[in-house]
Amino acid sequence: MNTDVAIEVEELRKDYGAQRAVRGISFSVRRGEIFGLLGPNGAGKTTTVEILEGYRERTAGRVAVLGMDPGPRPLALRERIGIVLQSSGLYPHLTVREAVSHWAGFFHAPRDVEETIALSGLEAAAGRRTITLSGGQQRRLDFALALVGDPELVFLDEPTTGFDPAARRQAWETVRSLQELGKTVLLTTHYLDEAQALADRVAIIKDGAILAEGAPGDLGSTARRYRVAWRDAAGAVHERETDDPTALLHELTGEALARGDSVHELSVTQPSLEDVYLELTAEAAE
Repeated sequence: MNTDVAIEVEELRKDYGAQRAVRGISFSVRRGEIFGLLGPNGAGKTTTVEILEGYRERTAGRVAVLGMDPGPRPLALRERIGIVLQSSGLYPHLTVREAVSHWAGFFHAPRDVEETIALSGLEAAAGRRTITLSGGQQRRLDFALALVGDPELVFLDEPTTGFDPAARRQAWETVRSLQELGKTVLLTTHYLDEAQALADRVAIIKDGAILAEGAPGDLGSTARRYRVAWRDAAGAVHERETDDPTALLHELTGEALARGDSVHELSVTQPSLEDVYLELTAEAAE
């Protein structure tokens, strides 16, 4: 067993009758990293995560979470993981402190309640009833409940769905704090900017199969096309995509020199994670 790996998945498959939701995917998550699972609705993300959490049986394949098979839902594993669902709505009439304290009672060696509240950025709201919290504060409470057991691995399922921009940024700060604490995070999200900002590595999944995997920046660098943009002497802005930027740049500068003009604000960029995602999922849908 590789002790540097928190999650190992080999040829994981999940069938629902004749429908194959997960088609033999394989990936691993290193300890201490944030790993993102990206994909449209119905891609197989939630099914995969639920198998890893031990809430859904797999049809075939090997899965190890913190060195254990999650299928039997061993107590030793459940004590070492934290789960943040899309929404919980737990304890609406308890205060934040009461909710975290109650949740801490489920663990043999929980993190200190006040410390957990502070880590989640809820000190100012500790005495407020959870029903009065803003969306961003409620998400922080979800993080606090997942953290109070001092887990090694945290599952985040669409953690900022429906959030306004300010609440999303606050949630991002909390996710980063998990990594600073040495936690491993498996993140599912529809927001590509979120994955770009948070994840060390991502896997793009579509129709139950992984289409690409790697660091967000590296996925763009392996794409086939480049985007070249420039402004001509008249001020008009142009943009073209090409497989060979060297040839295009030679053509542009050569034509400009022949006319006695200049090429202004010239830039060559590789596709972003969003560009790669849209290209891959569109190809898969054809």
